[in-house]
Amino acid sequence: MRRHDKEWQTRTIQEQRTRLGADVVRIPDVSVWRRSVPIQPVFTHPPLIVVEVLSPEDRQSRVLQKIDDYRRFQVPHIWIVDPAKRIGWDCSDGNWLRRNRLDVPGSAVYLDLE
Repeated sequence: MRRHDKEWQTRTIQEQRTRLGADVVRIPDVSVWRRSVPIQPVFTHPPLIVVEVLSPEDRQSRVLQKIDDYRRFQVPHIWIVDPAKRIGWDCSDGNWLRRNRLDVPGSAVYLDLE
């Protein structure tokens, strides 16, 4: 995704602190921001995309909590990726929709997992 940032007018950042609420800070594995959003030490605006990369230690309850937090913060695109199996899920609406290619409808932005 990062290699397309200039073309897509996005900014891809790994492990960027993001304040979701007064007492909630998350550090998504990958965040994709529109270039128009100013860079901050701790971002306070929802990113375009949040990508959480699953690891063997991840528990379902923890991942579900992150998804709920991102949805409350109005992140429009929430993607979960299993790098070992090279599959992903679009969890933007709260459902786990399995995809080999995750994309932002109406734009050129995508993540191909194959």
